[in-house]
Amino acid sequence: MHKPEAPGTGARLLAGGDDTIIALATPEGRGALALIRLSGARAMAVARALGVSASTPRTAHRARLRHPATGLVLDEAIVTTFVAPHSFTGEDVVEISTHGGRVVPTQVVAACVHAGARLALPGEFTRRAVMNGKLDIVQAEAVADLIDARTVAMQQQALAQLDGGLSRRLLALRDDVIHLEALIAYDIDFPEEDDGPIAPARIHSAAGTLLHALDALLATAPRATMLRDGVLVVIAGPPNAGKSSLFNALLGNTRALVTPIAGTTRDAIDALLDRSPVPIRLVDTAGLRDTADPIEQLGIEVSARFLADAQIVFACGASPEAIALSYTATARHTSATIVPVFTKADMLGVGALRDERWCYASAETGEGLAALLSRVDQIVATLPAAPTDSVVITRERHQRGLRTARDHVASFLDGWSSGALPTLVAASHLHDAREALSELVGSISIDDVLDRVFADFCIGK
Repeated sequence: MHKPEAPGTGARLLAGGDDTIIALATPEGRGALALIRLSGARAMAVARALGVSASTPRTAHRARLRHPATGLVLDEAIVTTFVAPHSFTGEDVVEISTHGGRVVPTQVVAACVHAGARLALPGEFTRRAVMNGKLDIVQAEAVADLIDARTVAMQQQALAQLDGGLSRRLLALRDDVIHLEALIAYDIDFPEEDDGPIAPARIHSAAGTLLHALDALLATAPRATMLRDGVLVVIAGPPNAGKSSLFNALLGNTRALVTPIAGTTRDAIDALLDRSPVPIRLVDTAGLRDTADPIEQLGIEVSARFLADAQIVFACGASPEAIALSYTATARHTSATIVPVFTKADMLGVGALRDERWCYASAETGEGLAALLSRVDQIVATLPAAPTDSVVITRERHQRGLRTARDHVASFLDGWSSGALPTLVAASHLHDAREALSELVGSISIDDVLDRVFADFCIGK
């Protein structure tokens, strides 16, 4: 028979205190269930104070919870314990699943605080996981990205980062720096040797390869933006070109007001179309035309700004003449790929000639919508930021650290290869590059870095 581990066994405490923390891990408000999490050296003792008996770790069991001071029954709950270090935080953890709503979870949390726990700070559970070696900082950031993901693409990217993909890439780059430091060490330790035991060309090649790898990872930053926010596709053209109808048809619901009155869309309307391999941020804009209406003119100015930022533009029209005008008008505002779209494909007669350069679509029948989206996929695959690698950097902190490492490697290479710097001085740049990469994954513990990482976390995670 399995003997339960003693509560508290093996708990690893955070530096600076042994507080046991508690938080509601599910959103507040009406709901079927609520999950409350305890973590720390006294997590088991706090749970026992509410009437939770010892049980086999990782096995859910039923418990009648009572307030430790009054004995008032709070709820019939399901409790699961996790004994350190085999938990998310690396500490003893108790997860209490209560009925939902506002009163029950609040009462249970308050009772746990009365029994000796304190309310957790935002991100404190994940921070403890980092401090106790269960996650590195990059993986902790992935937890936040997973919670905040608005698209399947960003969800998958966050899962890949949580699995350690980016961490492994950063550690591999750090190993490359260490390897380069080892090569240089020979040049420092054996200065009397002709050219040293390591050929200069080998050091130069290793540094050049490392620079290329750092540049390649830095170049993935726009890809993360595309995965998170979608490729920007702007629907443009003159009034009554069928733009709003196309917008609604692509989304599958009515977001834009569609009327036969010219100038109905006075502002840009955008929506995220979550699809694979890259989501689409679809924007319906005001009709491009000369107008004396100051309100409509403001909408046209907004359209121009979206066109300037667009990656793909649908130049819409309901006739060949309208498409030509739409193409000319949009080309003045954008350098994006322009796709001419005939929006009234259902109005064409049988056997009517079709321009191979255009896409034909109908909001009424759905004709051509799938082909139009396929055309977007083809264009996306040619964009510089198109995702080609499962490893991307997702945060400004990643960019800063990589740029710092890259600049130090470049300074080493310039100073060492030109002889402008003594080898020992040039090598100090490699040390700084290694430290920058170590800080990214948290191999060196710096409190202000942790504070920045967890500042925006939600409470209970």
